[in-house]
Amino acid sequence: MPPHLHRLSVITATLLISLSFPLPLVRNTWGSGAAWAQAQTREEPRDQALRLYQVGLQQFNQGQFREALETFQSVLVIVREIGNKAGEGKVFNNIGVVYDNLGQYPKALESYQQALAIYQEIGDKEGEGTTLNNIGFVYDNLGQYPKALEYYQQALAIDQEIGDKAGEGKVFNNIGSVYANLGQYPQALESYQQALAIVKEIGDKAGEGKMLNNIGFVYDSLGQYPEALEYYQQALAIAKEIGDKAGEGTRLNNIGFVYDNLGQYPKALESYQQALVIAKEIGDKAMQGTMLNNIGLVYDGLGQYPKALEYYQQSLAIRKEIGDKAGEGTALTNIGSVHHSLGQYPKAFESYQQALAIHQEIGNKAQEGITLNNIGLVYSSLGQYPKALESYQPALAIVKEIGDKTTEGTALTNIGSVYANLGQYPKALESYQQALAIHQEIGNKAGEGTALNNIGFVYFNLGQYPKALEYYQAALAIHQETGNKAEEGTTLNNIGFVYDNLGQYPKALESYQQALVIAKEIGGKAMQGTMLNNIGFVHHTQGKYSQAETTLLAAIEVLEPLRSPELKDDQKISIFEQQATTYRFLQQALVAQNKFVEALLIAERSRGRALVELLDSKLSQNPNNQPNLKPPTLPEIQQIASQQNATLVQYSIIYEQYQNQGKQEWQQSKLYIWVIKPTGEIAYKQVDLKKLLNTSLQDLVTTSRDDIGVRSRSIFEVTTTNPLPENSTEKLQQLHQLLIAPIAGLLPKNPDDRVIFIPQESLFLVPFPALQDEQGKYLIEKHTILTAPAIQVLDLTHRQKHNTQRSVKDVLVVGNPTMPKIQIGELVANLDPLPGAEREAIQIAKLFNTEALIGSKATKTTVMEKMQQARIIHLATHGLLDDFKGFGIPGAIALAPLGKPDDVIDGLLTAGEIFDMKLQADLVVLSACDTGRGDIKGDGVVGLSRSLIAAGVPSVLVSLWAVNDNSTAFLMNEFYRYLQQNPDKAVALRQAMLTTMKEYPNPKQWAAFTLIGEAN
Repeated sequence: MPPHLHRLSVITATLLISLSFPLPLVRNTWGSGAAWAQAQTREEPRDQALRLYQVGLQQFNQGQFREALETFQSVLVIVREIGNKAGEGKVFNNIGVVYDNLGQYPKALESYQQALAIYQEIGDKEGEGTTLNNIGFVYDNLGQYPKALEYYQQALAIDQEIGDKAGEGKVFNNIGSVYANLGQYPQALESYQQALAIVKEIGDKAGEGKMLNNIGFVYDSLGQYPEALEYYQQALAIAKEIGDKAGEGTRLNNIGFVYDNLGQYPKALESYQQALVIAKEIGDKAMQGTMLNNIGLVYDGLGQYPKALEYYQQSLAIRKEIGDKAGEGTALTNIGSVHHSLGQYPKAFESYQQALAIHQEIGNKAQEGITLNNIGLVYSSLGQYPKALESYQPALAIVKEIGDKTTEGTALTNIGSVYANLGQYPKALESYQQALAIHQEIGNKAGEGTALNNIGFVYFNLGQYPKALEYYQAALAIHQETGNKAEEGTTLNNIGFVYDNLGQYPKALESYQQALVIAKEIGGKAMQGTMLNNIGFVHHTQGKYSQAETTLLAAIEVLEPLRSPELKDDQKISIFEQQATTYRFLQQALVAQNKFVEALLIAERSRGRALVELLDSKLSQNPNNQPNLKPPTLPEIQQIASQQNATLVQYSIIYEQYQNQGKQEWQQSKLYIWVIKPTGEIAYKQVDLKKLLNTSLQDLVTTSRDDIGVRSRSIFEVTTTNPLPENSTEKLQQLHQLLIAPIAGLLPKNPDDRVIFIPQESLFLVPFPALQDEQGKYLIEKHTILTAPAIQVLDLTHRQKHNTQRSVKDVLVVGNPTMPKIQIGELVANLDPLPGAEREAIQIAKLFNTEALIGSKATKTTVMEKMQQARIIHLATHGLLDDFKGFGIPGAIALAPLGKPDDVIDGLLTAGEIFDMKLQADLVVLSACDTGRGDIKGDGVVGLSRSLIAAGVPSVLVSLWAVNDNSTAFLMNEFYRYLQQNPDKAVALRQAMLTTMKEYPNPKQWAAFTLIGEAN
């Protein structure tokens, strides 16, 4: 697969951002002032209490909450003085209601609980029911929904028992609110409709407005926006009619939310800002938090990320202050979305994970689904598509379960994006079309625009450019109509890419530049990098190499900070895979200007960066504070060659586009080769792959291995039954012609002088020692050979070797452990014993006067413990290619299981586990099958060898295929024999290969092993 991810369009899926809504703001049953008055004497304190109580009620109903609180506290002093328990209970209840409306929930709960104790003491069932309801509402606001439901149900039973219709209506409403918060919308609708029938029956206009609002909320959550808007408008009219400022603010907020979902951002902003003014006017902290969040949401949708972040952070501060867990989760989700849009992926992960924990803690299924979706989006941005799918699939299941159409459309869009990035276009198209149907059904313009854009992307990849352009133009019109700048920029980029592939470069450039202006305006770093990359490619295609160089270098400067030190190793590896093309384009632009040394620096800048940063952090004094390690300069590269006393050979595979049945495809076109001598002299050669090859390098490497009888397969892969040639070296000669012949005159004449190859892609699987010249001489006969994933890695392994305290002296030798049974999914395999590996281990152990761990003694626990104390580690056993435990790093070494011999997986030492170890060994030899293989990435081969280097080992000897038991035992014995005579590991390996070659002439018997890292 050609490395073209950033030459393709960016697929932007809608980020679903959660919102919270204050449900009815007056929920309690107030004690009747008139009834109380009839029970009182005419004594002055009682009259004063009654008068103040009525004032407090009036202040509350006018939204003057702070004034009402002060008044009720004065009443409380009086009723306590005169010993009126019923009045004390009512006042405590009302003080709780005021705190509730101020968003001061802990204080509200304290007051309600004091009121409840009094009502239960004096047997006041009405007061008890009211207070149980209000306690439930506090837990509701705190996101503790099961507790809220428990109190509401108790309150409902009392109201029905005493025939309190008004109270019954309020409790039905509140039960509906819990179901709504839990995403159980059918149950919520049922409760709200029961409440609406009751408030209409008793003529409660305020209650009717609240029920209409809440029914609107359910339709809103279900994505039925016209119905939601209808109910919200009816509720707003009632709030204005009765002078309910708090209710008016709630309705305005909810109307704004509908416009937001419909992509009508200016209307949404207008409604939210009106609601915020009201919230501040009445001192309602909870409502302020919601309005600030929702205003942030609009700016987020408009791509004005710094402004969005400002509002979200204000909202988060308020939510924390008042103890609103649900609101805190919402704010964290939204803050995460801004960090994601700005390319700050570690910060996005951190916010989303915090939000997810809160949503799961309080049982909010709807928000859990949204947050899982957003975590999936970050994985997609990092290029970790399988992980993205792992988040999207459960998110889709949740939103389907709760009937949330809007989020369902978004989840389908995002799943489609994963399939598109994986090249599974029919699956992608199916998901996108389902999403489009949902967005059109519910009138979600923003979602419709995204779905149209993504359908266009699929048609583009299928080579149907006119159809792609049609969908992109339709999407662009919607994004411009709704004012969504981020989506507009994405679609302009995609339109540019269609024109690019049609060869209409001026039109392509115009679209890309418009998109770049938007990307800079909204601060989207990843988008800026993509636009600059695409503009640079157009310049290169037009032969404007200097302009291409400037633009592509600018792209790299924007993209590299996205691989921030806070990212995990696997995330850095994945994100680079999306950026690799820019480095190749820049190399091409530089070579076109004969800037060969500058091209070398860019080639090296794109190699093993995650491993380099990892090694550097482990070597630094404070690994948690990772320094910003720069790629090597030319003098530093020359110094590394001198330090290694080696000739460095770096390869770079270059791709170009070509027309295939009307569609643009990619093919390998050139091979750039740089030779850096120990003296600092640098030479550049170029190989025309199209002229010399009628296949790809990858195919040539594969067939060269086949021709010498190599089968490097996973134990679960099916192998061919066709006989293989036993010793055909034709393909090895062809590889020599491509990789070595152009630089043969630049390599050292002394066979003991080192040559270190820095391969790329499939070249990591090339058996360099076995490459054969026209005279039939193998490369190992002429040169001492090592390999490395990057030049800078050599400097770091050298520092590992010489700067790290290595006080260990033991030699650990393991051979033919009792083999475990292996299982992946439903596939099970039994590993055969390796008697030759046992003999090998015993012989090597004798050389070092130690005892080999054989059979059941070679358990994983024992081996891992002894690895910590060994300077040389030799493991002669089965090597496996699969990722058995989901570490994201393939590869494992088979060791003896602790339990029964047929225990599944118990006994495997995985690459992921080795990665986390701290080893002091000077040399690790993996005398096993395929230990040098793994996932080939821009960072090198991600597998066992990389894990050992990351664990602190400067020299690693690994195999490139399934090695023969007997010949390997012979080679290894010779290697250690020579190593005891000469500490140079590369020279010892060469001598061992030359000796083994005489006994076992076929290269498959002696050429499998490669030394990575330090020779001495």
